[in-house]
Amino acid sequence: MFTTVSPNTDQRMSEIVEKVRQGERLTLEDGVYLYESDDLLTIGQLANEVNLRKNGKKVYFIENMSLYFTNICESHCAFCNFRKDQGEEGSYTLSGEEMVAYVEKHITPGVREFHIVGGHNQHVPFQYYVDSLKALNERFPDITLKAYTAAEIEFFTRISGLSTKEVLTELQKAGLKSLTGGGAEILSDQYREKMKVEKANVDQYLDVHRTAHKLGMKTHTTMLYGSIESHEDRIRHMIQIRELQDETGGFMVFIPLSMQPRNKNAGIMRRNSAYEDLKTIAISRLMLDNIQHIKAYFINIGVQLTQVALTFGASDVHGTILKEQISHAAGALTPDGLTRKELIWLVKGAGRIPVERDTFYNEIQIYE
Repeated sequence: MFTTVSPNTDQRMSEIVEKVRQGERLTLEDGVYLYESDDLLTIGQLANEVNLRKNGKKVYFIENMSLYFTNICESHCAFCNFRKDQGEEGSYTLSGEEMVAYVEKHITPGVREFHIVGGHNQHVPFQYYVDSLKALNERFPDITLKAYTAAEIEFFTRISGLSTKEVLTELQKAGLKSLTGGGAEILSDQYREKMKVEKANVDQYLDVHRTAHKLGMKTHTTMLYGSIESHEDRIRHMIQIRELQDETGGFMVFIPLSMQPRNKNAGIMRRNSAYEDLKTIAISRLMLDNIQHIKAYFINIGVQLTQVALTFGASDVHGTILKEQISHAAGALTPDGLTRKELIWLVKGAGRIPVERDTFYNEIQIYE
C-alpha cells in the first residue's frame, strides 16, 4: 500500500487521497484545492500511484517528425510567435512536392509518424490541405499522418463551405489517421477573447474531436497553461475534456503544454516554474481518470524535469520530433528534438521502462 509523503497532510487532502484510492471521481472543488495546496509531494505521489495502476512502469515514446506546411495565418493569437502574414519576411507555403523533398532530406530511419500542424492560411483553398496529405501518403504510405488541430479543421469548414464531418472525411480519404491536440489553449470563451484566440471557440473545438471520434479516429488533446487563466479555468478545461471522453472514449492522451515566453531571452520570472509544471501534470493525472496517458512534453518543460514528471503521473514523453518550430518560435530553450537513444536514456534514468509505440499506443519494442 502506498502512503502519502507529507507528514502534515490535512483532512481535506486525506479525503481526496481516499477518494482517488476508492476510484471516486474528483470534483471541480477538489481540483482547485489541489492547485491551491502546497503539498506537492502528496499530490505527486498520488498521481504516481494512479499512473502505476494504469500503466505500470512503462513510459511511451514514438519516432516522429514534425512538419509545417505553412506559417501564414489569419489569426493573431496573443501567445503565438510562429504565425506570419502573407508576404512578410520569413513567411512560406510549401507544396506537397516541396514537403516530400524536405522529408526525404531530413527523415531518419524508424520514423513512424508525421506530426503536421501549421497556420490558418486563407490564401490557399481547402484542396491544398487535402493535397498536402495526399502527397505525403503516396510517398510514405507506411508512416501515419497525424495532422491538423481542431482549430484548423474548423478553419477548413469556413474556407470550404463543408461540414466538419465532410472535411474530416475528405482528409481521411487523403490519408489522415489522427488529429493533433493543439488549438485547445484554455477551454474558456472568456479566456479566448482576452488572449485574442481568433480561431475555434470552445464548443467548436470539442465538436471537432467528437465528430472525429464518431468517424473512428482516436485523437490527442492539450491544455496551454501559464498565462492569465485561473486555477478554476484549468480544472474546468480538464472536466470538459473528461466529459467528452465519457461520451466518446476517443482521446488517447492529454498533453499539458507549459506556456513559453515570446522571447528566448526572457528571464525566469516570465516562465512557468518547475513546481507549477509538475503540479499541473500530477493534477491532470488525478482529474482525467478516463484518459490512459498524460504526456510530459520535454520541448516545453525540459528533459530533466520530464524525467521527474514520470513519477508525478506522466506515462508518455512524446517522441523524437525532429525540428520542432512552434514552441521554439515562442521562446523554448529546449532541444528541437531527441534521438531514440536519448529518449531511452531519459526514461531509464527515471527508473522506468521505455516503450516505443506507434501513433495508437500499440507497443513496437520494450527496452528492458
